[in-house]
Parts: sequence; structure tokens; C-alpha cells
Amino acid sequence: MTLRHLWAAALVCVGLAACGGSSDGGGGGIGGTGGTLHVQLTDAPSCGYDAVNITVDRVRVHQSPTASDSDAGWSEIVLSPARRVDLLTLSNGVLEDLGQTALPAGTYTQLRLVLAANDATNPFANSVVPTGGSETALTTPSAQQSGLKMNVHIDVPANKIADVVLDFDACKSVVKRGNSGQYNLKPVITVVPVLSDAGLRVVGYLDPTLAADTTQVSLQQAGVVVKATAPNSAGQFVLYPVPIGSYDLVVTSAGRATVVITGVPVVDTAFTTLNGTATPFVPPSSATRTVTGTVTPATATVRALQTLTGGPSIEAAWAAVDATSGAFSVDLPIAAPLRAAYAAGSTPTFTPDSTAAGKYLLEAASAGATKTQAIDANAAVPPVTFTFP
Repeated sequence: MTLRHLWAAALVCVGLAACGGSSDGGGGGIGGTGGTLHVQLTDAPSCGYDAVNITVDRVRVHQSPTASDSDAGWSEIVLSPARRVDLLTLSNGVLEDLGQTALPAGTYTQLRLVLAANDATNPFANSVVPTGGSETALTTPSAQQSGLKMNVHIDVPANKIADVVLDFDACKSVVKRGNSGQYNLKPVITVVPVLSDAGLRVVGYLDPTLAADTTQVSLQQAGVVVKATAPNSAGQFVLYPVPIGSYDLVVTSAGRATVVITGVPVVDTAFTTLNGTATPFVPPSSATRTVTGTVTPATATVRALQTLTGGPSIEAAWAAVDATSGAFSVDLPIAAPLRAAYAAGSTPTFTPDSTAAGKYLLEAASAGATKTQAIDANAAVPPVTFTFP
């Protein structure tokens, strides 16, 4: 499955994650004409939150992308009781087994994900706890009625078990609404097929002083984050599961220079180990430049890309966009990024890329369209404005 297909299939699997212990709407299973889907859940860094809770009530899937609510052919997965999960307990390689379910074999192209409502009985069915703050209900109105409709593509083979892991990015999925103290849930989720437990992971160590939620380790392809995590208290990071391929590993941390290791391989037969506890990566300190701006509509996303000399381009930062005003703010390191090429069996040796120091490309995206603006963080940057039709 290509990266493009992984993103396309992502939201299907969000709903199917609720399958454990539930029934489906049609015959199937091992030994019959249907297949089985086995789902596990994981999460990326928390990004300023102590908890992000979601409660899944039911999932409806259909093989037609245009089927209406009343059409025949729906398979409905009901969780009884509805399942509440704190996504932030699942990071740094930790997985939660959500169970498996039988489905009629075939290709599913529409999914309706229905979350339990935040009501008087359960006011925090879906909620967020900002760091240092109190629990606040997440606004998810579209997913509490007929269900959040998604056009998707996932194949369920006959007489086989399809293992997938859902990777929920809580940092990018929780959106603040101005100064109201309220938050919206805007799910950003990918799915990774698990071919083998023997590999599909990258392991390494940062200095333990960097063990904070402002530190992120990610694997990227062409500037697209495929998997991200934060180090544990010992500085260890585990990126799992990751599709087979070659990646750029990127380390970002508040007040530190960016670190990049190119050509990191991921295979299904063994772990990829970058270093050990005796040789942790220690990104040097860096002054930062705060870049602010606004984007219209407020549902758009903003990120900062940085191109190293001779490539690659990496995502150096993600800017949270206020759901009400469209305002964003991002802190970018000014120091030269450090880069090294992966070499099996040896600890990477880093060299500064002075040409790329402080040079970024802000990219806004909305409804499939993108706009960019080059900035030089070595000097003050005027507020940036992006407007989409």
C-alpha cells in the first residue's frame, strides 16, 4: 500500500477501530465468505494536552460511496457500552488492541463514524485536558447525529485477517476556538498495515533532558510526516508501526536546532536502531523566531517546511490555527539544521547546513489547494496572510 493509499484509507479505519466485540451487518469470517479486520490504536505527540478522550458509539460502513442512510446494504458496528479512550496514553510505540470483527468480504467506500454525545449523563464523552488546565468538552456535532460521512477505500479479503494500526495525531486534531475556552475535534488519522511484528520500527535515543511534549521525532517522506512520537523519560523514542520504505528522521524541540538523518530504512524483518543510551542525540541550543499570521478560512492548515542544501525538504513545524479567527503562531529555530546520512551499524555524524539556517517556506492548505510564502527567520518577519477563495 502506497503512502497515498494509506492517507486515503485512514478515516475508514477510524470507524472500524470500534469493531472489537461488536457485530457486523453481514455474514463472514474465517472459514466463510467474509474476512476479518483486526485493529489497534496508537497516537502521535500530545502537543500541550494532558488528555484527549473520544467515545465511539457506532460505525456504519457501506460498499457504495453514494448510499443514503436508509439504503440497504449497511453493516453497523455497535459498541455496547460505547468505548472511551484517552488517545494520549498511546505513544512511543504503545498500541491498544481494539479487537477484531468479521465483515463481508469486499471493498468498502463509505463510512459513517458516530461518536457518543456530550450530554448531561456524560458531559465529557469527548474531551480535552489542556496542560495545566481543566477538562473541557470537545465539540464534534457532525459525528453525533447521522455520523461523519467519509468516502474511503479499504479491501477486506475473504478468509483472511487484515491487521491495521490507526495512528491518531492528537496535536493536529484538537483545534482551539479563540478565547472561548472551547475546542473542536478535527480528526487527523493515518492507517498502517502491520505485516510483521519483527520490524516496521525505528528506535533511538535523545538526551533525557529533551523528554518533553515540545520534542517530536518523526519519519517523513518528501516533507510528509508518516509517523511521529515524543521520547520517553529515558530519552528513548520508538516509531512503530511504519510502512516499509526509506525515510528522513527529523528531531525538533523547543529552543533547539533541527536534526535530520536522511535515508533511514524500515524493513519488516528487523528493527532499525540509530544509536544507544551511551550516544544520545543532543541538538544544540538555538534562538527562535516567532512567526504569526492569519489564514482564511479558519479550517485551513499551516506548516513550515525547510529545504536542506541538495534536499530533502522536511516539515520543521506545524502551526495550530485558531478555529474562530484563523490566527496562527509558530516558533522557528534560527540555527543551522544538523544533518547526517544513515549508515548501518554506526552512530550518525552530524554537520550543520549553514545555507538553510533560518530559511523556511510557510505552506497553507485548504480543500486540496495550497499557498506558500518564503520567509527568512534570521530577521523579523511581518505577519503572514493566506486567503483562499
